[in-house]
Amino acid sequence: MAREISTVGVVGLGTMGAGIAEVLARSGLDVVAVELDDAGLERGLGHLRHSTERALTGGKLDEAGRAELLGRIRGGTSLSALSEVDLVIEAIPESLQAKAAVFAELDEVTRPDVVFASNTSALSITEIGVHTARPGKVVGMHFFNPAPVLELVEVVRTVVTEAEVVDDVVAFARRLGKAPVVMGDRAGFIANALLFGYLNHAVRMYEQRYATREDLDAAMRYGCGYPMGPLALLDLIGLDTAYEILDTMYHQSRNRLHSPAPLLKQMITAGQLGRKSGRGFYAYAEPDSPVVVDSTESSTVDSAGARAVRTVGVVGTGTMATGIAEVFAKSGFDVLLRARSREKAAAAVAKVRKSLDRAVSKGRLSEVDAERAFDRIRPVTAFADLAGVDLVVEAVAEDLSVKREVFAALDEVVRPGAVLATTTSSLPVIACAAATSRPEDVLGLHFFNPAPVMKLVEVVDTIATAPQAAATANAVCAALGKHPVRCGDRAGFIVNALLFPYLNDAVKMLEAHYASAEDIDTAMKVGCRLPMGPFGLLDVVGLDVALAIQRTLFDEFREEGFAPAPLLEHLVTAGRLGRKTGKGFRDY
Repeated sequence: MAREISTVGVVGLGTMGAGIAEVLARSGLDVVAVELDDAGLERGLGHLRHSTERALTGGKLDEAGRAELLGRIRGGTSLSALSEVDLVIEAIPESLQAKAAVFAELDEVTRPDVVFASNTSALSITEIGVHTARPGKVVGMHFFNPAPVLELVEVVRTVVTEAEVVDDVVAFARRLGKAPVVMGDRAGFIANALLFGYLNHAVRMYEQRYATREDLDAAMRYGCGYPMGPLALLDLIGLDTAYEILDTMYHQSRNRLHSPAPLLKQMITAGQLGRKSGRGFYAYAEPDSPVVVDSTESSTVDSAGARAVRTVGVVGTGTMATGIAEVFAKSGFDVLLRARSREKAAAAVAKVRKSLDRAVSKGRLSEVDAERAFDRIRPVTAFADLAGVDLVVEAVAEDLSVKREVFAALDEVVRPGAVLATTTSSLPVIACAAATSRPEDVLGLHFFNPAPVMKLVEVVDTIATAPQAAATANAVCAALGKHPVRCGDRAGFIVNALLFPYLNDAVKMLEAHYASAEDIDTAMKVGCRLPMGPFGLLDVVGLDVALAIQRTLFDEFREEGFAPAPLLEHLVTAGRLGRKTGKGFRDY
């Protein structure tokens, strides 16, 4: 039978503690809040008054409801005030020594059956619990900021936590209207363990000048639908907070990918902590302001020196090729769609027709514009038919030998000065360029699927790409209404290089029986507001595709942390490739 919880103690009334106290009181629970001194207590109660005032103004609370909520919370400056509570949630600053001292004192003043929960985001629950005589009744209960708004609560069990305690805490979190997920005691738990490895990787990319901060952030917003880019998110979290979480994770995992990027330490030393200090990766109007002010750092390649592009060749008949052909045709370009046979050409054109008709039926395109776009596409079967185009976009299978054959054939027939582009997602662009006698005119134009919908295009320069070719690509993206981001020619470019190691980490987490696929997906969707959880996304992408990209990344960077998770390899071998086969991490 679930334990009765009617009165809850909250230790620490900073931003998180005050938010947790508000959540508890909103749910009809009595709250005893403890701070170090009267000034801290008054400051914490001020947080609560301010937050509930906002809820009142926003129409989420009425005056009577606000008075009742605040009336459920009483404060104190001694832990002895918690002698009669049914559960204690600790939310003091992230110091193991301080938390251990609090838990040791709580052990003396509360009933032996009372459960202790820590809101730590990265410290070991096991190490905190050993300072009590009841380690079996100690759990992590990690709320996300702002606690009254965000639904996720990570419930962290140690190797000695009693099973019924975990069940009771999960039930209690649901009673608060939260979405609880359960996991083992490991640095970063679920959300931070997956999120901060990704954020650290983005900092390293920026540190190496591989891409600008704006392009890194735009790539993940437009390419993955993330609510914020990684560097803007780090500024919001606070670079000092991020450093502490990464350092804690590294000391537990010894994974070099968790070792904080040196640039973080330099920025922290210089006082550039993010929004709270007014400067981090971006400059802000003032401390704590979300308003980014202009700075001297430029983003993406400009269009100066761009060559005129009126006619475009698209090589390929798959989903990407037909999608790219449609995008160009809708934007007023004449398109030659090259297929290997008349039958394939007819099928590809029919695919474009179907997509245009769907856009008309959904009200995204007028019938007149759809007809005009369709009339601009002409199917061809010979490379020689592409002789006069201004730009060619190759979109054949992800096989380097096949792509090199295409580029060699294009080199023989396409006019001098035309730009030759590949839409590969992970293969080396320079290998395609080397198959031609004009490597200066070759670059990557990586469109995202579905091309008619996705706004991002990665413009990939090789060491041989001429500035005019890159400028042409940029101008073309602008004409298509796409957002170009510029990066160098290395495995994964920006999006896949940041996305797939994160997905791989999630598989390793599942493989270690650390948390379930459902809980990991929930943590990332609810806690980080991502459009999909990692396993839902892997099943959509295709596990075979994910494995191929992860192998490419590992082969290029030789980072131990990039090695494909064995579970991913086993599932691919077993034919569980995701939605396309009806079975992946889930059955469909």
